[in-house]
Amino acid sequence: MKNIILASTSPYRAALMERLGLPFKAIAPNTDETPIDGESFTALSLRLAEEKARSVSVNNALVIGSDQVAVLSDRQLHKPGTPEKAEAQLKQAQGQTITFYTSLALLNTVTDHCHLDYVVYRASLRPLSNDEITRYVEADTPLDCAGSFKWERLGISLMRELEGPDPTALEGLPLIKLCAMLRDEGVPVP
Repeated sequence: MKNIILASTSPYRAALMERLGLPFKAIAPNTDETPIDGESFTALSLRLAEEKARSVSVNNALVIGSDQVAVLSDRQLHKPGTPEKAEAQLKQAQGQTITFYTSLALLNTVTDHCHLDYVVYRASLRPLSNDEITRYVEADTPLDCAGSFKWERLGISLMRELEGPDPTALEGLPLIKLCAMLRDEGVPVP
């Protein structure tokens, strides 16, 4: 079996990869994530996923790149970085739907063939009070999450509805599509 490389330093993506039980190595990609003028959110996430995979130079490997763009009212959300910014982001998003475009690239470095696909997932937040938002941010510290919540943890309490074909896409690595791509490359995934 070829080496499997995850082109990411995200602990969330690494934890998702561990669920598959396949040996892999995580390597930081070298990618400029600046959007191109006029680029759609889908095109941005697809381009960055492939660029991340191609930026990791390893022979005889399957390199996984993934990128996620979170959008609220046609505006891209970024990782808040501070509790104050996380609270502000949740105040803007409460009662609304955030759309996540999560793209996936699987590059075979031997053939140079790159599988590329994406998943759209929607997270609808219920109306939230300022106190609920403050308590949530203090409890879950979602400072490194676009959208300012961790749905797989306490963030689920903020939701009115989650909608999409693969909940792992919301965490940043769509495992259903990844498993299909790996099987296409001859990797046995149960």
